[in-house]
Order: sequence, then structure tokens, then C-alpha cells
Amino acid sequence: MIARRLIAAALLASAATAPALAQDFAVTNATVAIGDGSAPIANGTVVVRGGKVVAAGAGVAVPAGVRVIDAQGKWVTPGLVVAVTDLGLRDVEAVDDSNDTEAGKSAFSAALDIAAAINPDDMPIQISRAGGVTRAAVAPLDTGTIFAGQGAVIDLGADSDAVTAARAFQYVELGEQGSRKAGGGRVAVQAALRNALAEARELARRGGGQGADPRLQDGAPERPGDALLNRFDAAALVPVVQGRQPLYAHVERAADIRMALNLKREFPALKLVLVGVTEGWMVAKELAAAGVPVFATPLNDLPDRFEQIGATQSNVGRMAAAGVKVALGAFFDQPRYAPQYAGNLVALTRLPGASGLDWGRALAAITSVPAEVLGQGDRFGSLKPGRAGDVVIWDGDPLEASSGVLRVFIDGVEQPLANHETRLRDRYKVPTEGSLPKAYEW
Repeated sequence: MIARRLIAAALLASAATAPALAQDFAVTNATVAIGDGSAPIANGTVVVRGGKVVAAGAGVAVPAGVRVIDAQGKWVTPGLVVAVTDLGLRDVEAVDDSNDTEAGKSAFSAALDIAAAINPDDMPIQISRAGGVTRAAVAPLDTGTIFAGQGAVIDLGADSDAVTAARAFQYVELGEQGSRKAGGGRVAVQAALRNALAEARELARRGGGQGADPRLQDGAPERPGDALLNRFDAAALVPVVQGRQPLYAHVERAADIRMALNLKREFPALKLVLVGVTEGWMVAKELAAAGVPVFATPLNDLPDRFEQIGATQSNVGRMAAAGVKVALGAFFDQPRYAPQYAGNLVALTRLPGASGLDWGRALAAITSVPAEVLGQGDRFGSLKPGRAGDVVIWDGDPLEASSGVLRVFIDGVEQPLANHETRLRDRYKVPTEGSLPKAYEW
């Protein structure tokens, strides 16, 4: 009897953490935004089968036997994709024990892989999911060197399997923050960065590299006696110098952006992605010519550091107009506000002398474009056939701050939208006698 109860308890526990099965469904009578930069489609339909989008647009027939959700004029978009965030790495920023964004005392830097630290039950994940965010690129923030470690792509589904792609990119701090890490001054950053990449290239030439974990193998390739990186960190940078793992570089001022672009001359295989780029508009033609995409901090026009002196709300619009692939990124605070930033970029197009994005490109900047930069554009980020069934139903234009999320699907599975914020709202919206906290009692 006891054994049966233990088995039953184990089965219930596994069922509670197992991903739900995708359901076939169709959303009809909706304003449909594909997310690829095109304009919204009135009276459209989205069909999802087997966890993937099979059709989206006007005049789409609903297959027999598929559950129909009548949107009644509501809006439907792909799930939002937020890039360069810390979702899943901390519950409470001020509580060190719940914060896995920093490893300042670690002996390792580039080798750190944050995938193992992702907490799928993280409260910020639940809040962001309720705001329409379905995928995210999670980046480490702080180590003792300019290299912060390897980021991961995750989904925000309510299950235990959050990581879509581990070791998806390497993150490095340049500019002012990188200068502090390197020992002071941008010349130190350049020397530290070039030396690290050169050591990784030499290790690869000698037959070492990440994946093989050469520290633990007999006959591991010898390294020069003047090597500054430990073997594990050097091995982690081998995929970067070989172009198999993108290098995400946080830069802000124009001079630092040019310095980062010059890296490709010395390391031509480098897959460079720039993050922040407050002064990107000043070097937009160079970015476009180099074919380097950016995750730009949107609407940054109040500089709090010298490297952001050239900040302007027109930064994203000017870079896009010059041909730079621009996604909105660096959402370390409230990723669910991404639609508001995108909507404000639309509003900028109506101001004399300002540069913004049209509606379709603004939505794409928080859906398909970040997915493409992440190398996942063929998997999610739009409602094109074959993409993941990440579908969000809104009660109005998603780029209007007054609009809210009604339903969210990830891989065709409907997601819960409740979180501690909604529970607090519901508890105190119409409080009953005696239900208020002591602080409310007079």
C-alpha cells in the first residue's frame, strides 16, 4: 500500500512539471499582425496545429474539427521576443540569495553557462508571460572580467523545460563598464579582448576547444606559458573566434562601436551583435556596411554616463533608415513594457524632425527581428507557417499602452496568466471586512 502511494505521488509530481500537450485551434475574426513587418490584417484568422502555425491571414479556412476561438475584433500577434534580459535569473534583485545574475568572485568568466541557473518558476517570468512575452534571450550581467559568460534562449511556458538553446551567445562588456573590469581605460579593454580571442584562436589551432573540455583529457594541448586566461575560459571562446557562437558586445558610444566593428578585421569569422548602441545613429552607415545587427536600448535620451552623450529618441529610427538590422533589446527592467517602447517609436514618426518606425516594423522589432538575430527566426517570432504556435490575443492594438493581454499560447499550449501581481490585485480590488493588512487599519 505504501509503495502504491509513493508511486502515485511520483506520478502526480511528474505530471505537474511535464509540459502540456499542444492543442489544435484557430483564432477567427481578429486583426492579425504577422510580425514580419507587414501591416495588420483586418478580419483575419490564425490556425495552429501540432504546436505550429499552419496559416495566418485573411480568407484562411478553418480545418474541420479544430477548436475555434472567436476573437470578436480583438488583435492577434506572435508572442513577444525580448532580447538581452535577466529573466529566470533572479526573483528579488535586492536579495543576493535569489540573484544569479552576478558571479564577480568566480574564478571563471567566459566559461560560465547560465542555462543551468534558469528558474522556470521565476516570478518575473510569470509577470512577463502575462504581458505577452513568450521567448527571451537571457544574458549574464557581471563577473570579475569583461566577459560575462554564455547566455541562453528560453521560452516562458509554465513548465520545467525553459531552455530553448543553451550557450546561445557569449556576452562581453566594452565601453565604460568594460574599462573598469579590464583595469581602467578603454586601451585596457581592447588589450584584454584581443588577447582573450587570440588565446582562444591559438588553443583551437592546437586542437582544444569547448565541448571537449580539454582540462579533463589526457594529452590536452599545451598552452603558452604567458597565457592569461584559464583553460576553461579560453576553451569557451573557441566557438566565438570560429564563428560558431555569436559575440554580444555591450557598447554605447560611437567610438566604442567602431572599435567593436574593427574586431572583424582581425577575427573575420566573428559573428558580432551589438547591445545598447545609444550612439548607433552616429555610425549607422558603418553598422549597415558591416552587416552587424543591434539590440538597441529604445528611447534613451537622458544620458547618465559620458558614453551616452549623443543619446536621442530617434536612434532606432535613424539606424533602421540606414539599413541596420535593429531589434529592441536590453530589457533588464520589465520586459513586458516592450510594446510600449515599440508604440512610442511609431508615435515618433508623427513628430516633425524625429525618426521612428512604422507600425509593422515596430512590432517586428520586438518579435521577428530579435528572433532572427538570435538565429531562431525560422522557429519563432512570427505567425508565418511552420513557426511555433506562440500566439497572443490582445483586447486592442498591442502597441497602445491601454491594451492588455487576454490569452497567451506557447508552442500551441495555452498558458496561465495569473501571478503574484494579479493575485494581489484581485485580493484587494474589492476587499471584504477584515481582509486588509494591518497597515490599512486605522
